[in-house]
Amino acid sequence: MLTEAAVLPLTVWLCSMSYHPPMTTFADSLKKEIARVARKELRDELASLRKTALLQRAELAALKKQTRALQVQLNRLGQASAQGARQPAQAADTGPAAAPRGKPGRKVVFSAERLKLQRARLGLTQEQAARLLGVSSLSIWKWESGGAVPRASRVPKLLELLALGKREALARVEAPAASEPR
Repeated sequence: MLTEAAVLPLTVWLCSMSYHPPMTTFADSLKKEIARVARKELRDELASLRKTALLQRAELAALKKQTRALQVQLNRLGQASAQGARQPAQAADTGPAAAPRGKPGRKVVFSAERLKLQRARLGLTQEQAARLLGVSSLSIWKWESGGAVPRASRVPKLLELLALGKREALARVEAPAASEPR
């Protein structure tokens, strides 16, 4: 049988072999509980903040879409008012001397090459074309060579000249020459 003296060292040895976690202090327990409660409260607040941010993003997207639509509408109104401003000027410019226009709503673009080819087709010299348009022959040369561009006020007369036939152009060149005193 085991004596008490033999059992005591055996008990100490067995106790040292088993794992005993260290006891937590009150301060450690309190810290852990505070952190848990704080996480729980923050979770609720963060959820409401995320929801608010989501709503604000949706509202911003709707406002951007509305801004784009208003910008398109503004551009259309600007174009319509520009066309409306042109229409009274066109109405005042009716008659036989009215300038021929391209398709409605299209801007007429001056082309030096087109002027040169049309003048050659009509058989007009630069001087004759200048007389028809009421400008100098130097202006015609500069326009044809691309050195200058006619003023906007001259473009309707240029378009009229480009639309003339060969007989009509020659008749107009000879008509002022016949009426001029020599």
